[in-house]
Amino acid sequence: MYRRIFAAVLLLMAVGLASAAGSQGNPPANASATLFQNVRIFDGKGGRLSAPSNVLVRGNRIEHISTTGIAVDRGAGAVLIDGGGRTLMPGLIDMHWHAMFVRPPIASLLTADVGYLNLLAGAEATATLLRGFTTVRDMGGPTFGLKQAIDEGVLAGPRIFPSGAIITITGGHGDFRPFTDLPRILGGPLTRQETVGASMVADSPDEVRLRVREQLMQGASQIKLTAGGGVASPHSPIDVSTFTEPELRAAVEAAENWGTYVTVHAYTPATIKRAIAAGAKCIEHGQLMDESTAKLMAERGIWLSIQPFPEELGNALPPGSEGREKFQEVFAGTDRAYALAKKYRLKTAWGTDILFAPVLANQQGALLAKLTTWYTPAEALVMATGTNAQLLAMSGKRSPYRGKLGVVEEGALADLLLVDGNPIADIKLVADPAKNFLIIMKDGKIYKNTLSR
Repeated sequence: MYRRIFAAVLLLMAVGLASAAGSQGNPPANASATLFQNVRIFDGKGGRLSAPSNVLVRGNRIEHISTTGIAVDRGAGAVLIDGGGRTLMPGLIDMHWHAMFVRPPIASLLTADVGYLNLLAGAEATATLLRGFTTVRDMGGPTFGLKQAIDEGVLAGPRIFPSGAIITITGGHGDFRPFTDLPRILGGPLTRQETVGASMVADSPDEVRLRVREQLMQGASQIKLTAGGGVASPHSPIDVSTFTEPELRAAVEAAENWGTYVTVHAYTPATIKRAIAAGAKCIEHGQLMDESTAKLMAERGIWLSIQPFPEELGNALPPGSEGREKFQEVFAGTDRAYALAKKYRLKTAWGTDILFAPVLANQQGALLAKLTTWYTPAEALVMATGTNAQLLAMSGKRSPYRGKLGVVEEGALADLLLVDGNPIADIKLVADPAKNFLIIMKDGKIYKNTLSR
C-alpha cells in the first residue's frame, strides 16, 4: 500500500515538474501572439534605435524580430499593434527596491497590522508595474508572499527577485528593536521585526549561516547583509563596520553552496573592503568609497549597486534627527562615487532604495532620468535594463524566472514598453509613465494599453 502511495506521489511530482519546465521553456506554437508593427527598438544593449521593425511575441517570449513583415494568424486570436514608429524597449529594472517598505511610515514599521502592510505593498506593486518597472530586486523584507501572489496572477506587479529578511547584527542597520527588547537572549523568542520577516539579528558565524539558509529555504534569489551602518536605522552610525569577516564569510559560503551570491549594504571603505575580502560579490550604495576601494572593486570584478538619492528622500526621516544628518553625509558623497565608478569602469547597477516615501515612489522614473547627471541618456537606459539584468543573472538557478531579461532580442522574456517618443533623445519621457508609456507588457501579457484611445 505504502509503495503505491509513494509511486503516486512521485508521479504527481514528475507531472508538476514537467508542467513547470514546459511553462519556462519555449512556448507552444498555438500560444497567444502579439505582433508589434512599425516600431523602433531600443534593445537594452546599444545606444541607438533600430530601423523600423516588427516584433512577434508568442506566449511569454519574443519569438521573432524582423525589418520585413511577419505573418500571424488573426483567426487564432493574435493581437496586432501598430506602433506608428514609436519606441519599443525592455521593461525597466530597479535593482534596489523594498516592496514592503515603500508606503508605510517608518514609525508604523513595528506596530502596524501585518495584513495592512501586505495590502499596502500589493497596491504599491501594481503602481510599480504601471510605472514601467517590470522587475525589481528586493533588498530586504517579507516579500515571499507578495511575490507568490504576483506570479500566480492574484494581483498585478513586477517580477520580484527576493532577498528575504535583511540580515543584521545587534545594533546594526536593520535592527529597529527598542531598548526594551534588550538584552537579547540567545535561543530566546524572536522579536516582531524577526517574526514578520523584516530583518533577522545574527551575532556569530553559526547564527549567520542559520538565517541565510532560512531565507534560501523560502526562495531568496540572493542574500543581503548590512555590513556597516545605515541612515534609517536608529542605532547604527554610518562609520561603523558591523559583521566580522568570519561572519560575512559564513554568509557567502552558505549562499554559494546554493549557487547564488551575497550583496552587502556598505558605505565606507573599511566596510566595503572587509566584505570583498569575505567574498561578497556586490556592494549596495558605496557613496563614501575612496579611490583605493574603487580600484579594488575593479580588480576583483565587484558590482556596485548605487542609487542617486534625491534630497527629498531625507524628508521621510524626522526633522532634526540623527538620520537626517546621516542622510546628508551620504547624499554629499554621491557625485564622487559615480566619478570613481566611471574612472575605474566598475560594473554599475542602478536602483532607487525608496523607503517610507510613497509620494517619492511616483518619481521612480524621474530618479532614473537623474542618472544623466553622470551618464548619457542611452547609458542610463542601458544600465536600467540590460546591465541590471546581468546582475540579476548572478542568481543562477536561484533565479525565480527562467529566461533572459532586460533586452529586446529573440528568445528573451517579453517584458516590453511602447514609448510615445524616443527616450534616448529625451530621457524625461520615462519620468512621466502615465503619459508616455502607451503599452506595458510583462511576461507576454499586456497590463496597460492606451494606444487604442
